[in-house]
Amino acid sequence: MNRTPIDISLPDLTGTRAVVTGGTDGIGLGIAARLAAAGAELVLPARNPAKASAAVSTIREGTPGAVVSVESLDLSSLDSIANLGERLLADGRPIHLLINNAGVMTPPNRQVTRDGFELQFGTNHLGHFALVAHLLPLLRAGRARVTSQVSISANQGAINWDDLDWEKTYNGSGAYSQSKIAFGLFGLELDRRSRQHDWGISSNLSHPGVAPTSLLSARPEIGRDGDTLGVRLIRFASARGFIVGTVDTAKLPALMAGTTPDAGGRMYGPSGFMHLGGAPAEQPLYSRLRSEADAQRMWRISEELTGVPFPS
Repeated sequence: MNRTPIDISLPDLTGTRAVVTGGTDGIGLGIAARLAAAGAELVLPARNPAKASAAVSTIREGTPGAVVSVESLDLSSLDSIANLGERLLADGRPIHLLINNAGVMTPPNRQVTRDGFELQFGTNHLGHFALVAHLLPLLRAGRARVTSQVSISANQGAINWDDLDWEKTYNGSGAYSQSKIAFGLFGLELDRRSRQHDWGISSNLSHPGVAPTSLLSARPEIGRDGDTLGVRLIRFASARGFIVGTVDTAKLPALMAGTTPDAGGRMYGPSGFMHLGGAPAEQPLYSRLRSEADAQRMWRISEELTGVPFPS
């Protein structure tokens, strides 16, 4: 089945400094490459130097002369996040666009971050929470647009309030859903607090739908030695234009969330069947993301767990 190409136009981003987590492969690399093509200067925080170098080469092949720098970052380490914050603050240059895209999905067995948090909750949510807190002065200086990449899994499951680290009974899918619900609550609360305290930041959510990315592929570093059945089925469907999206379409909601004028506190995702694929569009918030009380509770807990407070 042939697809009709789906794309969006980006504004001229010349003079814009953009930070993209998870920008060395998959959707994140696609996002970073499009931002560079629109004129943005890119900062790619990355854990793997070889992947980062390859990503820079790919971006510059598509956009000769693209300005791209690489910074060391492990989102599963609060020390690593703090170190990145110190380096960028010392540099002193405003950040105009932050795409919180990196993530880890469904390790077959429970794993923890360097700080002892369940890996998905600690990386997907707490890591990005701490990153935004450390970068807040630069985000304020750039009147930044912050986009937090959630998932259709944020429309499933719940916050395991009594056992956020899944120490009692581990469920990989449940822990993944929790991490994305928590992350979505954070992204929306960030926008509310920015307006309340005049931080000048706009914060939106995006989700990529379903596409054949590396999240469900073989990931030996988290104990998954082979591709999952899920990702094999997604590849099959995507290649034939069935229901789900592609890596090219999956990057578009985050780009729309990050560049749509005057948008804050909104969510963008694919507009096709069950929001699995298709052209990007604004969408109603998932029911699990609508409670301001839950968002405030998660914010307080996240400050306590990370030890990185936001100004009140």
